Amino acid sequence: MPARPAPAMRDGLLDVAAMTDEVLELVRCESPSDDLAAVARSADSVDGLGARLLGRRAERIEIDGVTHLRWRFGGTPRVLLLGHHDTVWPVGSLPAHPAEVRDGRLTGPGSFDMKAGIVMAFHAIAALPSPDGVSLLITGDEEPGSTTSRALIEDEARGCAAALVLEAAGPGGALKTERKGVSRYEVHVRGRAAHAGLEPERGVNATLELAHQVQAVAGIGAPGIGTTVTMTRAEAGTTSNTVPARGHFAVDVRATSAAEQQRVHAEIGALAAHLPGASVEVLGGVNRPPLDLRSSRALFARISRIADELGLGPLDSVAVGGASDGNFTAGVGTPTLDGLGAVGGGAHADDEHVIVSELEPRARLLSALIAELLAGADTGAGTGTGTGTDAGTATGGTEPGERIGRA
Repeated sequence: MPARPAPAMRDGLLDVAAMTDEVLELVRCESPSDDLAAVARSADSVDGLGARLLGRRAERIEIDGVTHLRWRFGGTPRVLLLGHHDTVWPVGSLPAHPAEVRDGRLTGPGSFDMKAGIVMAFHAIAALPSPDGVSLLITGDEEPGSTTSRALIEDEARGCAAALVLEAAGPGGALKTERKGVSRYEVHVRGRAAHAGLEPERGVNATLELAHQVQAVAGIGAPGIGTTVTMTRAEAGTTSNTVPARGHFAVDVRATSAAEQQRVHAEIGALAAHLPGASVEVLGGVNRPPLDLRSSRALFARISRIADELGLGPLDSVAVGGASDGNFTAGVGTPTLDGLGAVGGGAHADDEHVIVSELEPRARLLSALIAELLAGADTGAGTGTGTGTDAGTATGGTEPGERIGRA
């Protein structure tokens, strides 16, 4: 292995100017999840930066055309750092959303979510006395649901003392100690076509059946306990003078517990047709299990103490409805702390930005946490702080696109 370069430091601090330039470098290599060639180019950019900072190239893992990168140091991984290099922004977004720094804010598509987090991870690892025991996994399909990388993430997390997720921080820089689980469904209805003017009575109206199913699904939610069931895309019919024969709508479910995910899964799978002659088919299932406080509590307490010792505290925590790959690591029982990446805002929005002044202290804090975890102090693993529940068991193992109900 080539000698690992020493991180650029001054008075014990990481080089924020270098970090800023490196974030801009990654942002300027656009990487929308659905453009596999762009994701591959982004992987080249990330790998090149990692080679400069860590002294070695990544292991390049391609699954169904999606490029993921992994660096392992030493023997069996003990601490997993997790991030992604794909974004929601299409190629060609840079002219309207330039990668630049103005008034202390670094902007550009994917800067906050989450290319700044990748740079922070590189610098945090480079600053360690020894990185032995660290695994850094940067995936290429987090935004659309980690379809090809889920098994890779879960396998890498099993057996680790901690998973540290470099997703962007919450409001005010809060770390994310709880995330809702996510389930996704498509409800398909089938009726029978007929001429809307000549003999509409011969038809079975799929749009009307769709309306009944939307109302039924809307009643499954339980917002009082944090379970939201939201209908999103919907489509039915072909022409304006034909009784529609087919229709479908998508459903987004967020829940704070695996039990709630299972309840919703069972109720959506039991949907039955309302109109005589109509049929209903449900596809989908649990996409990500919840990340609950049991998984993050001990790690948050530890990093809070370290932040106080470094003069970087106090730290806040937040529970969020959005999901990340940290849901997967928590789901296999690995203590997980999320939101360790950039401080800023505007994820997926026109005002996406990173607060430059927060890059260095947050990377330094991350490095200190990794160093302490590698030193072998108890993380709470196996003592009830992790969920202790494998994602497949907690969710029933149903993958999106799988048929779960038909009536």
